[in-house]
Amino acid sequence: MAKRDIIVMGASAGGLEVLKEILGHLPKEFSASIFIVWHMGPDVQGILPDIINNLHTIPAANAIDHEPILSNRIYVAPPDRHMVLEYNKIKVIQGQKESRFRPSVDTLFRSAAYAYGNRVIGMVLSGGLDDGAAGLRRIKLSAGVTIVQDPTDAEVSSMPESAMQALEVDYCLPSSDLAPLLIDLISHEIEDDPALAGGRPAQMEMRIPEQLNALSRESPDSGVLSSFSCPACKRVLSRMADGNMVRFQCSNGHAYSTSSLMLTTSEDVEKNMYNVLHGMDECIMLLNHIGDDHAENNRLKLAADYFNMAKDVLERTNLLHAAACEQQKLGQRIFKMG
Repeated sequence: MAKRDIIVMGASAGGLEVLKEILGHLPKEFSASIFIVWHMGPDVQGILPDIINNLHTIPAANAIDHEPILSNRIYVAPPDRHMVLEYNKIKVIQGQKESRFRPSVDTLFRSAAYAYGNRVIGMVLSGGLDDGAAGLRRIKLSAGVTIVQDPTDAEVSSMPESAMQALEVDYCLPSSDLAPLLIDLISHEIEDDPALAGGRPAQMEMRIPEQLNALSRESPDSGVLSSFSCPACKRVLSRMADGNMVRFQCSNGHAYSTSSLMLTTSEDVEKNMYNVLHGMDECIMLLNHIGDDHAENNRLKLAADYFNMAKDVLERTNLLHAAACEQQKLGQRIFKMG
């Protein structure tokens, strides 16, 4: 017999206080291993273990490549690195970003389901977009327990909402009820069944963060080529369906959910629009400069022509600037909706 002693958590915006509330209410002798992905910038120092250790409950540290997994420990994915679980050990790899993130919640969850099957408890907390939804679905397919923070209780609701759209979760609770739930779940014995429930699709997914070319093999699991290009490298994206979820991956290993692909594409469009605006501003200044030069040399008709051209470009610039602002609003809506 075994117990559910592998707990994986994913959080992003608004998730820090929730993590502190959960971990601060767990007993010091908590007999499980906890693994956390918290989205942060790649240049941010790994401060989360220090914050957790100040709670004086379970010892926490940034995960180290190939270190053994111990009970009564909290392992945190280091900045700009994926944390991948293998049986009895941790791998810390760089790999490609998945759905815009490194570390990725999906990467952690998927590997936990692959290695530990029904011993896994997966938990998605406050955050934007939909990282964690695909991984939580894989945990569900492997007979693990799936939990989300109640979206009405989350500071940013998209991550838990996206998970609930992807699967029927086992528990949806406010943050105050999550620690007692974990204490109860790890106390019950279960039949140990670490076998991978997802079969070849999950094995293919496991290759995403390791930059292995999953699309080079002739297999229906590789998906079908789409009409979209990868925002990172411009290679063709392959479309992969998993239940009611759709994800995209290129041959270089860049992977996206539909929401993260839409947001990244929208941001690229916005960036290109502002680059064009910068060029148009310089064009206006140069036209006015040439017009001034003609005016100083009493070539008034030429000067008027250049001033009128500058005015025409300015009118088009104002239209493009308004469009760029609307494009920025689109990105903000996508982030909130996940």
